[in-house]
Amino acid sequence: MRNDMFSGVSAPKVDPVELSRWILFEDDDFLVVDKPGWLVCHPSKDGPWSSLVGACRERCGLKEIHLVSRLDRETSGVVLLAKNKRAASFAQKAVQARRARRSYLVALEGELSDSVVAEGWLGNDPDSAVFVKQRVTKRSAKAKRSCTKFEPLLVSGGFTLAAVRPQSGRKHQIRVHAQWLGFPLVGDKLYGRDETLYLEFVTEGWTARLEGCLPMRRQALHAATFVLDSEGRRLAFAAPLPADLRDFCLDGMQLEEVSLDETCLEVFAAESLDAPKRIGKGGGLV
Repeated sequence: MRNDMFSGVSAPKVDPVELSRWILFEDDDFLVVDKPGWLVCHPSKDGPWSSLVGACRERCGLKEIHLVSRLDRETSGVVLLAKNKRAASFAQKAVQARRARRSYLVALEGELSDSVVAEGWLGNDPDSAVFVKQRVTKRSAKAKRSCTKFEPLLVSGGFTLAAVRPQSGRKHQIRVHAQWLGFPLVGDKLYGRDETLYLEFVTEGWTARLEGCLPMRRQALHAATFVLDSEGRRLAFAAPLPADLRDFCLDGMQLEEVSLDETCLEVFAAESLDAPKRIGKGGGLV
């Protein structure tokens, strides 16, 4: 899917042929998809092919499919779905037991020179015109403890390609912490320099002002790896950089292609993963 089709007003329907190309792994219990950055995960009122869950349910011929790990609409990368209740329970228990972990590849505004850990409390932002917006706040009954590790990988042209490893799973956590550190995600309309860009986007779609202010049409946030280690089974997957983020790294940051590819492979290797590959049906839980 081309980045210029990410318009904001309405997203295209999932093409069944294209959906097959997104699949990283499938067996009798699980379906793992490399979600593009324009697609919502949860079912919508616009029919089954307007969401990842709906499209996967149609493809598999299932009445229901369980979303084990979700991503925001504009976030691309690995999503794990369970095809039956037994598999969903197995995966969800592993997540609750902290036996699941993710790593992300992100492009940040500014040049981050050293690794940094953002740790503290997240809660609603009462000063924002956007109801869902979060911010770093003081400890309270409603605030959630959070921790995010940022590791700069490549720095060039006033930007940073970084690996991010969240130690908790709070709403908008990576984006909030990136903004709080002073290195907002490239293309982030809500947690960037001006939240009115977000308000304009949701009401008017992609505009000339957005084009002039943002170097990418979506937030530069990609779920590169997902690992679930549990008794009896290890699930480990990686998704390559999507075209729009890769283009920004090569053109916007002026990175060398070889250097970029080697750096991404190192992120996969850190999780004991090979380069992404599709695996056929079969196997499953015993």
